[in-house]
Amino acid sequence: MTKRQLWLRFIAHLDRPLLFGIGLLMLASLLVLYSADNASWGQPLKQVLNIVVALICMWMVANMPLHYLMRTAVPIYVLGMVLLIGVALFGEISHGARRWLNLGIFTIQPSELMKIGVPLMMAWYFEKNEATLTLKNYFIAALLLFMPIGLIARQPDLGTSLLISASGFYVLFLAGLSWRVIGGLFVAGLASAPVLWSMLHDYQKHRIMMLFDPSQDALGNGYHTIQATIAVGSGGMLGKGYLNGTQTHLDFLPERTTDFIFAVYSEEFGLLGNLILLSLYAFVVMRGFVITGNASTYFTRLMAGSITLTFATYAFVNMGMVSGILPVVGVPLPLVSYGGTSMLTLLLGFGMLMSIETHKKLVKT
Repeated sequence: MTKRQLWLRFIAHLDRPLLFGIGLLMLASLLVLYSADNASWGQPLKQVLNIVVALICMWMVANMPLHYLMRTAVPIYVLGMVLLIGVALFGEISHGARRWLNLGIFTIQPSELMKIGVPLMMAWYFEKNEATLTLKNYFIAALLLFMPIGLIARQPDLGTSLLISASGFYVLFLAGLSWRVIGGLFVAGLASAPVLWSMLHDYQKHRIMMLFDPSQDALGNGYHTIQATIAVGSGGMLGKGYLNGTQTHLDFLPERTTDFIFAVYSEEFGLLGNLILLSLYAFVVMRGFVITGNASTYFTRLMAGSITLTFATYAFVNMGMVSGILPVVGVPLPLVSYGGTSMLTLLLGFGMLMSIETHKKLVKT
C-alpha cells in the first residue's frame, strides 16, 4: 500500500468541509489566546496540546460505525449519572460550587460528559421506540433529560444545566414533539418563573439583574459585563489591531482567555473581524445541517441535529453574554476559548457528525 493510499484511508471518515471550518476556528483560537495571554506562548501551547488530544478522539469517533455509536449511548449516560451522583456526595468544592470529582489519578467534571451523553441517550431511546411513539415516550425522554439537569443545577452550574437542557429539547423537537405541547411547556415555564427565581442562588440572581443595569454594581457583579461591552464597542469597524487591545493588555478585561475571549477578539479585529468569525460559525453550522439532512436513520438525524443546534446555541450564548444581551452564565466560546474539557466534548460531537456522514452509505435506508 502506497503512502497516498495510507493517507486516504486515514482520512476516509473525516468530513473535509467540516474539518476545514473547525480548523479555521482553532487557528483563530491560538491567535487570540496569544494576545489574550499578553503575547505569551503559555496558554497557546497548552491549547495546542488540548487540540491534538481532542482531534485524536474525534478521529477515533469518526471511524466508529453507527451501530457501535448507538451501543455507547446507555453506558455513557449511566456512567455520567453515576459520576454526577458521586459529585453530589463526594465532589470537591471550589468557589462555592461542587462540580468536580477527584478520582485520584485525575479530576473530572462529569457535567461535560453529559453534554454528549444526554442527547445520545435520548436519540437512542427514540430510535428504539420510533414505530410506536406516544406522549408517554416523550415524557420518559424528558425524564432522561431532567434527571442529570437536576443534579447539575444543584452543584450549582446554571450555564451547563441550561445548555444541556437546550440539547435535550432539540432532540425532543426533532423527534416530532407537538407545537401545542411546546407552547404549553412555554406557558408553564412562564407561570413557574417566580418559583424558579426563588430557587436561584443569590449570585445567580445578581447576574440576571446585572443584565438590565450593570452599573448598579460596577465594581462587583456588573464589572464583567461593563468591561466586555467596552472592549466590544471600542473595536469599531476594523478593530485596534492585533496585540493592541487596551482593555485586554491593561488588564481591565476579566477571564479574557476563557469566557470573555470574544471581547478580546472584537476589540482587536472590530466589526469586520466579527463578521468573519460569525461566517465561520455559520459555515460549520450549515455543514452540520447538511449532514443532518443526509442522515440515513432516525437515530442519526436526531443526534446530528442536536449536536449542530447545540453548537450554534453555545456560540450565541457566549457572544450574547459578552455583548451584554444575555446574563453572564460562564459559557466558553466554542473552539476558541481556552479549555481542554470543552474542546474534547465539542470534537467528540463533531466526530459523531463525521461518522454519521461517512458511514451513511453503509446503512440501509
